Formats: sequence, structure tokens, C-alpha cells
Amino acid sequence: MVSKLKALREQRDALAKEVRALNYKFPGKDWKPEHQAQYDAHMSDIERIDGEIKREERVLDLNAEERFQDAVQQVEREPAARRKLSEAHARVLNRANQVQLSVQEALQESAFSALVRGGLEALSSEQIRALREISNTLSTTTNSQGGYTVPVTIVPQFIDELKAFGGMRAVADQFATADGRTMQYPTTDGTAEVGEIIAQNTAANALDPSFGSVSLNVYKFGSKIITVPFELLQDTVIDIEGLIRKRIGQRIGRIQNTKYTVGAGDSSSEPNGVVTAATLGKTGTTGQTLTIIYDDLVDLEHSVDPAYRALGNCKWMMADSSLKVIRKLKDTAGRPLFLPAYSAGIVGASAPNELMGYPIQINQDVAAMAANAKSVLFGDFSFYKIRDTLEMMLFRFTDSAYASKAQVGFLAWMRSGGNLVDAKAVYYYANSAT
Repeated sequence: MVSKLKALREQRDALAKEVRALNYKFPGKDWKPEHQAQYDAHMSDIERIDGEIKREERVLDLNAEERFQDAVQQVEREPAARRKLSEAHARVLNRANQVQLSVQEALQESAFSALVRGGLEALSSEQIRALREISNTLSTTTNSQGGYTVPVTIVPQFIDELKAFGGMRAVADQFATADGRTMQYPTTDGTAEVGEIIAQNTAANALDPSFGSVSLNVYKFGSKIITVPFELLQDTVIDIEGLIRKRIGQRIGRIQNTKYTVGAGDSSSEPNGVVTAATLGKTGTTGQTLTIIYDDLVDLEHSVDPAYRALGNCKWMMADSSLKVIRKLKDTAGRPLFLPAYSAGIVGASAPNELMGYPIQINQDVAAMAANAKSVLFGDFSFYKIRDTLEMMLFRFTDSAYASKAQVGFLAWMRSGGNLVDAKAVYYYANSAT
């Protein structure tokens, strides 16, 4: 099964490389109908293989689930004493394969696991002391609403989950601060500053660079309450901590990506989205309400100053529906603009899909093509800064509303913000109004 999946991926890579080679080999007027036919055939094969890969991956997932259930049943059949030894041995091995943590960090991680599974009463006195050093919200008297600040050893794992949703965290510059106090991020624009030629013994003129700032405040994002059945909490072989992290990552990741993309800004108590902050680069020609033409893409690309393009970080950003439209476009020589990705022969590495020589980042929160829609962005998205605070709150609920259903509720809060610190770094295409 695994070897078949590997073979399919190798076939796809070979076809993708042939498509790219074909595109580069026959520039301009050399692109003939037979080359277009070969391109179309290869793209059809790539789409077919993509479907086979997804089916094979699904089968592997099902097999893994079956093995997981077998493991659960095996543990349930083991005597209690032997099971405890097995669990302890697994924990030791797992810790041995990880980066060494300090005693305090290890205590905080174990406390997180204990809190998730058993609540505040499951914490040892040593774990409680460790948590009190990072949190003043730990409640040992109100079990129904016990909460505490997630340890800094756990927070990066949550943030890793957030990266999988949306697209903004994949291209933006991210950094963390210890708290959420108001921050002004310094900016400067030197594209219009020019030096001079002066004669001998002549004093140089002064030209001080201009500096500005943009606000980079943080806002409170919530996961909404996540309910988990008692059975999952009691099954020690279940990675319940991982499940909680994944659900929190899915929920907070989606709302954050939306706000980092189209958020209205500080005046509306939400981040300033990249679309909101970007500069108009090109308005579609009349009739382009649901489409875009090659010339407009060229104009959008060149709306970004060459100094930014020379940094090597520029990308396209759009929704998948817009990519579908663009995949059908051809340049003035009749060659397709879209080039498929391939893995570059390295496990875990890949060359991104390209449009006119620049990578494409899919972001479903960018508007689909419609009248007046800001549907395509181009520029250096590393100038969009995402700021996370290391203070992340997790609450565990066991009151009657959940106990009557044999459930436990979890709620996470995370403070984060984002803003485009240089409006000249990213430009957008707006579809025609009519």
C-alpha cells in the first residue's frame, strides 16, 4: 500500500516536471497546438493521479484506525497492573525521544495532561505549585470552571496547529510577546529617497528618512466550548491532549485566518486584514466581473515596486475558485500561465504551484471573483506581521450541563493580532463593477 502511494507520487512528480520543462522549452511563438495538447494531457493525468493518491491515503487512514482500535481492545484485556507498567514505559520512551525539558517544564506539561483528563482534583500538590508560578487563575475550589494559563512549552504546539488552517500564517511573519500590551510597529519607506552628486568642497544636503508606525494590537480569540465524552478522557491510550490541541487549532485557526485576511481593523476591535490594508494595484477591464485577463495580471505584478519583487518573497494569494479561473489563462504566446507543483525529489519538500514565475498561496478567505471583489493579491506577505501572546487560557467545565451528558467541556482563549506594516508591499486586483 505504501509502495503504491510512493509510486503514484513519483508518477505525478515526473508529469509535473515534464509540464514545466515543456513550458520553458517552447517560449513565445514556438508554442504549437501539439504542445498545448501535450500540456492538457499531462494536466489530466495529474488530476487523475491526485484522485488516486487521495483514495490511497484514505485507505491508509482506515487501516491505521483499525490498528488503533485493536490496540485499545488489547489494553482493555490486559490486567490493570501490567497495563500501568506498559503506560509508564511508553511515557518514559516518549520523553526520551523528545528535547530535554527542565524539571519545571516537565511538571507543567504533566499538569496539562492531568488537568485535561482528570480535572483540577487530579493535580498533585507539586503540579499545582508549578502551575501557580505561571498562572494566577488556577482554581482548586471551583472544579466546574477550573482554568489556568497554558504552559509556554505547550503554546507552540497549539500555534503549530493554527498554521494548517487558512493560508495567512503560511506566508506572514510571526512573532510572540510575553503580554498583550499596545504595540506600535515602526515603519519607513525609502523608495523615494535619492542621493546626490556634489562638487568638491561642497557641503552635503540633508535628507532625513521618514518614519511612521502602525498599531499591532492583540485581540481575544475563543475556541467556543469543545465537549469531550468521559470515555475518551478515561482511555489512557487516546491522545486526548492532541485531540484538544487539534480542535482548538481548527477553530481558532479559522477565525484568525478570516480576520488576518479581511478584518476591518482597530476601529472594529479586530485585526487589520491584509486585503483591507493592501493597495489597489489593478481594476479589471469592463466585463471582467467573474474573470481576469493576462494583461491585468501583468499590471498587478508590476504595481509592486521592483525593490520588493527583488527580495524574492513575492507570491500570489487567492481563493481556490479564482485559481480555477486562472488555470485556464494563457500568455500572449498561447502558453498556459499555471505550472503544477512537484516534490523536487526530497521527502517533505515541494516546489509550489506557480503563476508567471511566482508561488501561489491559496486562501479561502480571499473573496471569490465577483463584481468589485478584491479577488487576487500579489506582493511580499512577510510584511504582514502576526503577533501572538504567550498567555493562552484553557478552562475545563464539569458542571451539571455537561455531567448529565457524561461530557466534559473545554474552552480556550488566545490573544493575537495582525497588520500589514507596509501598504506598498501587497497590492490587490479588483474585478470590474460591470
